[in-house]
Amino acid sequence: MNRRNHRHLPAALALATATALLVSSCSSSGSEDDQDSADGTPSNSPAATAPSTPGTPDPSTTEPGTPTPVPTAPGTTAPAPGTPGSSTPPGTPQGTGTPPGNPAPPAGARWQPAPGLAWQWQLGGGVDQSVDVPVYDIDGFENDASVVAALHAKGRKVICYINAGSWEDFRPDSAAFAKSLQGSDTGWKGEKWFDIRKLDQLKPLMAARFDMCRSKGFDAVEPDTIEAYNQNSGFPLTPDDQLKYNRMLAQLAHERGLAIGLKNDLDQIPALLPDFDFAVNEECAQFDECDRVAPFVKAGKAVFHVEYKLDTDQFCGKAKSLGFSSMRKKLELNAWRKPC
Repeated sequence: MNRRNHRHLPAALALATATALLVSSCSSSGSEDDQDSADGTPSNSPAATAPSTPGTPDPSTTEPGTPTPVPTAPGTTAPAPGTPGSSTPPGTPQGTGTPPGNPAPPAGARWQPAPGLAWQWQLGGGVDQSVDVPVYDIDGFENDASVVAALHAKGRKVICYINAGSWEDFRPDSAAFAKSLQGSDTGWKGEKWFDIRKLDQLKPLMAARFDMCRSKGFDAVEPDTIEAYNQNSGFPLTPDDQLKYNRMLAQLAHERGLAIGLKNDLDQIPALLPDFDFAVNEECAQFDECDRVAPFVKAGKAVFHVEYKLDTDQFCGKAKSLGFSSMRKKLELNAWRKPC
């Protein structure tokens, strides 16, 4: 079963969210969310940029998908395609080097999230920067460098959320991905699985997205939809294909001085633990799988964990005993959170 990222809103929720944003442009979450917040943190601080809701899921399926980011041109001083002042058309890969002006830190100097760090995961709505936690995980495409810089000024580390395993027609670089790379629908409108066997084609495209994360000042990357081998992708993918692809992503991140998280993919944790700096997990408590993610904590690496259906009194006890960074979130992944 695949419970990847729930980052898109269901159609009804998307409409409701858009309406709410129009009614109250100064708030990133509704008053009900503010009242429900267990950490007492108001969710009413507008972001430096307010991203639009990416994509709309197909209501005929229950399996969600994931988002992605865009590049800057290595070896030049141009801004990332699709950003203000850029003369480069969105969707043009710019190579695989480290972006100018943001050299990768020395080997061993990248951020290593420690177990137990509190975090905020917000992929919907303008980022609420008032949540008092040391780690934010936000959409890399939808937020510019000013948002990252503002969070850094508050002492936060910032993770760049991208889609590394499936094509999305609403991303600014979507035209760069050949039709032959696109497989079956993921169950989300406008989204198709990648043929991850084609490393020669996907590597420069992913490198360009990681360059974007680096150029905006992010500290880490959260690549989503990276377990296509156990999905109906439209391609005869094997576990080994996935291992090669995920390790390629880890290498790209580390070459840029970025930490990288393993999103779900529980079956391959034993093999991939040395390659990834932290884990991001959805609903391991609901499916009684949290012990399978625990090796990250034993290795001194954070597990950023969310539940959507269980209330905190149903999972926080075990999550804390395992050293996880856990909270309850709503499926739309707006600013609302109820931490352990």
